[in-house]
Amino acid sequence: MTKEIILIIIVVIWTLPWKGFALWKSARKGDSVWFVFLLLINTLAILEILYIFIFSERKVSKKTLPK
Repeated sequence: MTKEIILIIIVVIWTLPWKGFALWKSARKGDSVWFVFLLLINTLAILEILYIFIFSERKVSKKTLPK
C-alpha cells in the first residue's frame, strides 16, 4: 500500500505546478474554454504542457484601427 501512496504523491508533485501555471496563463490570456478544460481534465500534465508551450503561444491577428 505504501508504494501506491508514494506513486500518488509523485504524480501530484509532478502535475500540480504544471496545472497551476497553465491555469494561471489561460486566465491571464482570457482563454476561458482552455481554463475549463485544464481544470476538469487530468492528463498527468500532458495537456497543460502542450497548452503552455504550443497553444498559448498562438498569435491572434488584430486589425489595426485607422488613425
